[in-house]
Amino acid sequence: MPNRLAHATSPYLLQHADNPVDWWPWEPAAFEEARRRNVPVFLSVGYSACHWCHVMAHESFEDDATAAYMNDHFVNVKVDREERPDVDAVYMEAVQAATGQGGWPMSVFMTPDGEPFYFGTYFPPASRGGMPSFRQVLEGVGGAWSGRREEVGEVAGRITRELAGQQLDHGVGGLPGEQELAQALLGLTREYDPVSGWLGAGDTKFPPSMVIEFLLRHHARTKSEGALEMAEGVCDAMVRSSLYDQLGGGFHRYVLRQQAGGPLVPHFEKMLYDNALLCRVYAHLWRATGSDLARRVALETADFMVRELRTAEGGFASALDADSDTPEGGHAEGAFYVWTPAQLRGVLGDEDGARAAELFVVTEEGTFEEGASVLQLPGAEADFELRARLLAAREERPRPGRDDKVVAAWNGLAIAALAEAGAYFDRPDLVERATEAADLLVRVHMDFSAGGLRMHRTSKDGRAGANAGVLEDYADVAEGFLTLAAVSGEGTWLEFAGFLLDMVIDRFRVEGGAFFDTAHDAEPLIRRPQDPTDSAVPSGWSAAAGALLSYAAHTGSDVHRTAAEGGLGVVKALGPRAPRFIGWGLAVAEALLDGPREVAVVGEPGDPHRGELHRAALLSTAPGAVVAVGEADGEEFPLLRDRPLVNGSSAAYVCRAFVCDAPTTEASELVRKLTN
Repeated sequence: MPNRLAHATSPYLLQHADNPVDWWPWEPAAFEEARRRNVPVFLSVGYSACHWCHVMAHESFEDDATAAYMNDHFVNVKVDREERPDVDAVYMEAVQAATGQGGWPMSVFMTPDGEPFYFGTYFPPASRGGMPSFRQVLEGVGGAWSGRREEVGEVAGRITRELAGQQLDHGVGGLPGEQELAQALLGLTREYDPVSGWLGAGDTKFPPSMVIEFLLRHHARTKSEGALEMAEGVCDAMVRSSLYDQLGGGFHRYVLRQQAGGPLVPHFEKMLYDNALLCRVYAHLWRATGSDLARRVALETADFMVRELRTAEGGFASALDADSDTPEGGHAEGAFYVWTPAQLRGVLGDEDGARAAELFVVTEEGTFEEGASVLQLPGAEADFELRARLLAAREERPRPGRDDKVVAAWNGLAIAALAEAGAYFDRPDLVERATEAADLLVRVHMDFSAGGLRMHRTSKDGRAGANAGVLEDYADVAEGFLTLAAVSGEGTWLEFAGFLLDMVIDRFRVEGGAFFDTAHDAEPLIRRPQDPTDSAVPSGWSAAAGALLSYAAHTGSDVHRTAAEGGLGVVKALGPRAPRFIGWGLAVAEALLDGPREVAVVGEPGDPHRGELHRAALLSTAPGAVVAVGEADGEEFPLLRDRPLVNGSSAAYVCRAFVCDAPTTEASELVRKLTN
């Protein structure tokens, strides 16, 4: 019989709706029930595409005996971390502090007041490798609660006080300047391996999208060849490894080396946010270098998002699962993507199969599990005819599951990527897909009915979820709208971005320039989450600073620029010490040092000359440059006001702080102005 999760909008929660565990969603009633029964709360946090979340569910949450014990001794709460990043962040901080590591599924035991006292991630059904079984953990926690309640309460209270009392260095000592950005570049140089092309030590490699954006912007501003070489090296390493889907395009979540000297193999989830960020990275790399490989990867990644993640309502789904069914009736991680030499020969024939095995490093021993290999492309350019035949055959396999939840922030990232890719590569269909996603966010996620704008973080099937948007939702959607405004010339998107950024200032910013991840009137947790460091996505803090700076450049608003500058103090503090973890903040700082430049392109609609100038402006590598296009003295964009034609011809104005150089009517001259 379905439990309380049956009415959820989260695909992850719905995966657990038929568990024998009597799950509760995160809501006050769950904690009230724990108080009434005088039992602890077990919080389990995961997400739909998480492999180990599925493993623990099959091993423990679908087991009748384990579920019966959980139901008798706990109130069990299931949370989708993608719907409630605030809950995830607060308790993950406690898990990492207590255990020295984190991950999902996250398992937290807490008092009915939400104070945590015991932590972990995945627990196996039987003890192994020094790890207790989940049943042992349940019994140990239950015994401590019933027999040592006072001690448990003291531990929970101390942990909660320590979390609440932590103070973040906001970096209020000033703005990042040349010295801090140079130190950040030096730090990245020390972490870069020019042989492998990867950044950072260790056997697990995540795509450093935001760091690459910083490197590209730093090169554009300073002409540092070292910065560009690093950006190119990392991008080449990623796309030639198994991180990239060599047949269908798009990137997996990360790669890891499972044994010393062994190959890098992916964790096969495909996340919208990774692919949106990397699509933009490769488009910007092409813009800087003209690389054919970068162009191909940007377009293949854009096409992957549209083909496999676009929803019926025009938004983009969160993720594809790592796991899928096998032709033999099993279920395994990576089954959709891996190949054996025999499978290649079965599709391509002996000669072409052998050629494909050599090209994509498919060996008889296998580079993954059970003799299978994940495709790589370490050598020459791909053979597109072979790729097409293999892709067609792969389409006949059982497909990975899809999390159809639309997350506002990640759709904002996708809008920015698709709009730019469409503009750069003459693909108006991609701009149209970006516009449709933006329309969905306005219709479904932006709520003006409650006496002011509120964002819904998620939707599914065109229905908004109940969870409030967090800072990254407001900031990343504003970033997407600002990019779409520059590409489309429709000032409505600038206006919507302004609504969102006004809410950022009013509800997320505090005196001194810091940002919190939740609004001042959000549901109170044991700690108000606040994290300026970039992880797999730009932090809400960095994203807000970037969008505020761009909006200020578009409008001349001192309020928004001051808010952006206040948010960048933390980059001065963290950039030289931990550049890999504040890449987007560093990229925004590059834009601040460059101005950012403001480009107004005026002319009649449909005028090819205006189109040439507009394209030249969009293709500029000037860090964070904003672009407005429209009729002379137009009202859609503040940058167009008092900007006339020049001798009756379309013209472009390059400005900083609304102070402009002499206009130009030549695209080549505009390129020169934006390059120097």
